[in-house]
Order: sequence, then structure tokens, then C-alpha cells
Amino acid sequence: MGRIVVVGIGADGMAGLAPPARAELARAAVVYGSPRQLDLLDQSVGAERRRWASPMLPALPTLFDDVEGDVHVVASGDPLLYGVGATLIRVFGADRVTVVPHVSSVTLACARLGWAVHDAEVISVVTADPATAVRRGGRAVVLSRDAATPARLARLLADTGRGESELTLLEQLGGPAERRRDATAQVWATDPPDDVDALNVVAVRYLPDERVLAVLRDDALSHDGQLTKQSIRAVTLAALAPRPGEVLWDVGAGSGSIAVEWCRTGSGCTAVAFERDEVRRARVTANAVAFGVPIEVRGDAPATFEGARAPSVVFIGGGLTQLGLLDECLRRLPVGGRLVANAVTAESEALLVQHYSELGGELRKFQHYRGEPVGSFTGWRPAMPVTQWSMSTS
Repeated sequence: MGRIVVVGIGADGMAGLAPPARAELARAAVVYGSPRQLDLLDQSVGAERRRWASPMLPALPTLFDDVEGDVHVVASGDPLLYGVGATLIRVFGADRVTVVPHVSSVTLACARLGWAVHDAEVISVVTADPATAVRRGGRAVVLSRDAATPARLARLLADTGRGESELTLLEQLGGPAERRRDATAQVWATDPPDDVDALNVVAVRYLPDERVLAVLRDDALSHDGQLTKQSIRAVTLAALAPRPGEVLWDVGAGSGSIAVEWCRTGSGCTAVAFERDEVRRARVTANAVAFGVPIEVRGDAPATFEGARAPSVVFIGGGLTQLGLLDECLRRLPVGGRLVANAVTAESEALLVQHYSELGGELRKFQHYRGEPVGSFTGWRPAMPVTQWSMSTS
């Protein structure tokens, strides 16, 4: 096998291809693609047409072994925007893959709405949970999984208080059958369109706009009082120090406030929340949906550690005195991993002090006060002090 040449193609098929893309397809011996993309090719492409294997990813490393010379691939729009081009580069290396991009569906959607592309977030729910497309404000172009995605997204927005959000459904973008429909999330949550084309994107203006770039107020989250309070959450996030693409274990998650804040950093961070109480687990899930963040919710720790994605960082907010929990969390940390634990009881604090004396790291205690009325005056009411131990593995 020679090189892999990935050619982007739009809903308008061969008519929309630039000369370099046409030339590549004209010289191709074998072309891979989905049935929809292969059907867009005309008689000028004499290559053997092969559909992707299913599942595709496990088959990729050896899929092209029987091809002599270059392999050609047709992909939707820009193959490097949530497309197969990026996957092929990851598997075979950039030096073996050439990409000939087409105009992306995101650029076309922004052009139809008069949006600057750099002002719109791009969210793919092709393989992700549609709940990850919920936002508290701003604009986004959502790449749909199928014809059911627009209605599912509308219901999610309505259910999370974003029913005023403005939705624009764009089908067959750039092709002769292109169609646009506009509605609010509340309207489509109640009466969704029933004739949606599977090839669609949804442009969303999220309303009301309640974006907060700092740590959330406590009342922004659903909770029963069992959450890390805002001021302590801020110093805890600073100690956790999220990095792009890292996985957090939130152990004793309560309402999941730390996991939500971790994922809101916008750097591809995800979380696994461990909580033994069934009602609180449901609350973690509700908070994850409300903020559109990817949190996997599991049961009691450490019983449900097995099978969870490996952590980059562990936060322990509850259950410290459970026999063996802290040591099991430390055992699961990778080299270079980090652990942060907060304690409010004397027994939990003693455990942290002991581990600090043995393993080092940093030990801090935080005390904060809130101003509250005392008759016609104002007094200071102390919150419970929080002892925090943080460390990293070498």
C-alpha cells in the first residue's frame, strides 16, 4: 500500500468538487467510504468502490493490506473536522495520509445563519450522548447522529430550563435538497418535526444566556446540602489543576459539584463519579445533563472501581474513614497522577495528616466566614474548616 488520500465531498456530490479533488478520484484504483458517500461518485470515477468494514476502527490497521499503490477515501465535508481523516492519521501517521478537504458542514451552517465560525462552538453527538450538547448560553453547531437528534436535543434543552433556545435545523447542507427549519427548543420538544433527513446539523442559540466562567454558585447545582461549597470548590479546583483530556475520579461525589466543575474547564476533561446513595447518584446525573458535561456515574467506592476508566487525578470528598479507601485510591493513580482529599471531621483529618507525614505533598487548612444578620447588625458565621491534602506520584 502507498499513501492514503482522503477526499472531502459535500451533499452536492461531484459538482461541488474542486479540480484537485476530481483529479485524485479520477486516478484512484480503490475508493473506500460509507454507502452514502460512495453513491455521490459518478461515472468519471472508475475505481473499485468498497464500503467501510463494521466495526471500522478495529479493522483499520490491516484493512488496506491487499491494495497496491495509493488508497483513496471519500469523506463528508472536511475530513479533519470530527471526520475519518483524523482517525486515519492517528492510526497510520500524518506522513502517510493526504487530506483534500471540502467545505465543512459547520462553515456552511454558519454561512446560512450569518455567524462568524470562530464564535460558534462545534459539538459532535455522532457518537457522544446528546446531553453533552446542553449549554448555559452561547452558540453552537451540533453535528447530529441521525434524524432523531434534533428532537432529542430539543427535549433536553426544554427539560434543563433552556426551552427558549433558538434551533435551526439544516438538512442536506450544500446539496440540491437543502432545507432549513427554525423553532424554539420548547416547540420541538412538544411537537418535533417527523420528516427529518438523517444528514443534518442543528445550529443552537442557547437561551437564557447564563454562562459563568468562574466557579458556580451553590444554588446553580441541584443538591441536598451535600456538596463542596463554592469557596472551597475554587481552592479544590486549583489543587486538582485540570489538564487537557484528563480523567477525574470524584470519590464520595455527593451532588457531583467537583466533577461538574472539572468538566467545565472546557479542555476535554471527563469524570467518573462514585456515590453510594442512589438518590444522590441521580442528582449527579441531573447536574451533568444540566451543564452538558461528560460524567460517568457509578456506585459505592471502592467496590465499583473495577471496570471504570483509569484516573489521571483522584478527588476524595467523602468516605475517607472507610477502611482502605484512601490506600486503594492511591494504588489506582498512574505515574505522574495527582490526588486531592478534603476532610471536615477530626477522624478524617487525622488520616490525612498521617498520610502527609508518610508520603509528603501539601497539607492546608481552609476556614471561611459568611456575613449574616445579627439583629440589626452583621456578624460573621464560620463554616466548618476544611483540611486538604494534595500529592502527586513520581
